Amino acid sequence: MPVVLHGIDNCDQCRKARHWLQARGLSVRLHDLRRDGLDRRMLERWLSHLPWDALVNRRGQSWRKLDESQRRAIVDRESLIELLLAEPLLVKRPVLEAGDRLLLGFSEAAYDSAFPATASDGYPAA
Repeated sequence: MPVVLHGIDNCDQCRKARHWLQARGLSVRLHDLRRDGLDRRMLERWLSHLPWDALVNRRGQSWRKLDESQRRAIVDRESLIELLLAEPLLVKRPVLEAGDRLLLGFSEAAYDSAFPATASDGYPAA
């Protein structure tokens, strides 16, 4: 199963997630939001699993750089999509896609639950 980690290369949480996945023998491809960007179809797929307001990182530098009118303009799913298409680094990172699973942010507990180790080989069932 393809595992795609959406984030940026120099993000600490993205590096932790990649290391966690690779340490368990999973092949992971990084989709760099800065270099590779986002498209509407990707955002709509993510938002079919998540509440629209969960996807924006309100703690990051990109959020702090927005002026107050841009922040207040995010009132629904569509306004969020438009902003994220223009400013992909506002996405909370990492976003992990593995089959029908979607995880937002990095948490060892959540990753352990999504990729449980099998008793026979010690690697996660993919």
